[in-house]
Amino acid sequence: MNLFSLLDQTATRYPDLGAVFHGIDQVLTWSELRSRALCLGSGIRKRCGTGERIALVSENRPEYVELMFSAWAAEAAIVPINYKLHDREVAQILEDAEVSLVFVSPTLLPGLQRTAAAYPGRIVVIGEAEYAALLATEPLSPPASDPQALAWLFYTSGTTGRSKGAMLSHRNLLAMEIAHLADIEVMSENTSQIHVAPMSHGSGLYILPSVARGARQVVPASGGFDPVEFLDLCDQHPSCGSFLAPTMVQRLRLTVESGKRGASKNLRCIVYGGGPMYVDELRKSTVALGPVFAQIYGQGESPMTITGLDRAGHAIDDDAILGSVGWPRSGVEVRVIGPDGAAVPAGAVGEIVCRGDVVMAGYWRNPTATAQALQGGWLRTGDMGSFDERGCLTLRDRSKDVVISGGSNIYPREVEEALLAHAGVIKTAVVGRPDPEWGEVVIAFVVCAPGANVTAADLDAHCLEYIARFKRPKEYRFLDELPTSSYGKVLKNELRKML
Repeated sequence: MNLFSLLDQTATRYPDLGAVFHGIDQVLTWSELRSRALCLGSGIRKRCGTGERIALVSENRPEYVELMFSAWAAEAAIVPINYKLHDREVAQILEDAEVSLVFVSPTLLPGLQRTAAAYPGRIVVIGEAEYAALLATEPLSPPASDPQALAWLFYTSGTTGRSKGAMLSHRNLLAMEIAHLADIEVMSENTSQIHVAPMSHGSGLYILPSVARGARQVVPASGGFDPVEFLDLCDQHPSCGSFLAPTMVQRLRLTVESGKRGASKNLRCIVYGGGPMYVDELRKSTVALGPVFAQIYGQGESPMTITGLDRAGHAIDDDAILGSVGWPRSGVEVRVIGPDGAAVPAGAVGEIVCRGDVVMAGYWRNPTATAQALQGGWLRTGDMGSFDERGCLTLRDRSKDVVISGGSNIYPREVEEALLAHAGVIKTAVVGRPDPEWGEVVIAFVVCAPGANVTAADLDAHCLEYIARFKRPKEYRFLDELPTSSYGKVLKNELRKML
């Protein structure tokens, strides 16, 4: 089964209902969306053939939906790329994925000169002449692909900081979609999905279950998250749901509490994930916005589907449950294991592992990383947690050093490598510091070369040449030496104590 079938079935059932909206303006009906995806897919297939990788480098915009389904109609895999990434990082992902075609937003193209130079003849600017020419192609017939075929190459950094492509098949993503509708949200043709988080990652995954049920796809006119705009859209569209990072939830709450705008009666469900949501913040947000919250815990390797806590779970007045990540999802087996690989008893902390149809096939052309992540049929998440007697899972720590800031994963190694490229830096270590607004912020400890006169402003400007703006450290601390163990390993726990 090909993921295009989700759109095909919905367009057959609700051909004349609004499918895609830009703000309050209807852009496409379901029938029109299906037709455009089959035409664009035909153009892609004639250009590239089948089984290729098609990259999307764009901010949130209405065309994102048709691009995803057109790639699947062409029996190609999509490679959505975070539009906030640096040109160097985009080029690295495109090279690794060996993409055949790159769809780029016109607003982002000027900042992607390295990418444009590396892929002459393979860049299509969304909405411009070449895009229109692809759309003018004779439409395809709906495809019938092998469900094990690659559908989405989801790039997620590893502990080395170099991006790895999690291979998600049509079967993986259909399992994700079914589990979401079974466990987390009830959707229909009378509901709406507002895309304020990046459609290249979290919000893009929610396109699948919402399209399957005929829910409106609403892209804000701003293309991003503005609390007032979001609540205004909720008033204009029926029964609204959205995926928000915890920092977005906090901004939404503060907007309501400040009186800038009231909560919307049409706000049906906010699914949060991608970082810790503290119990106190969750309780305050429920008072401000209503009992609308659901939580998912997942990874790119098991997209949004390991455990979850639905709205009914959030109604339980129990801090232990509200501070947890809920119960295992439908079709997913979850364990907490010790160093010997055996399951540990309730209350004991160990590594979280899972298996099921939603778990990736492996990392793209990276057998070493695949063997480390998938062991005996289980995905090793690298997260530490514990089950209680009720089977509820709580995250305790991360064995990976990822810093989760504003819902985005920032891997210390890639920041450290950028800093070490500065001639005046000889050693560095990056850690996360808890932050009430962002969840965590990046802090860099730096040892400078003898005689070097390096300032925080110098390092800030230097980082912009190597990594995305949002990955830059929020603070630089200069030390004479980093604390190390007898084996020479930097003791990051000691650095965290300094904070």
